[in-house]
Amino acid sequence: MSADEYRQYLERWERALGPSEPGTFAKYSGRLIKKMTEAEFAPVHQEYEGLAERYHESVVRGDTINDIVVRLLRDRAATLVREPPA
Repeated sequence: MSADEYRQYLERWERALGPSEPGTFAKYSGRLIKKMTEAEFAPVHQEYEGLAERYHESVVRGDTINDIVVRLLRDRAATLVREPPA
């Protein structure tokens, strides 16, 4: 993960939820999420990227996608203040 990715997260947070300090909670995409520090962000971002990659590969192959996988991907996207992949 690069510092640029964390900066983009902070920009998304501020656009969507307004300015706040790390540790603050807010509702986004129907979920209560916490504004993360860079140390907290890194593993969540890495997990999301891996899930998104596997999700896209499954879609391309035409695999059946489990609802739990989609729910987890949407949850992690909300945590990162991102729209889930289509």
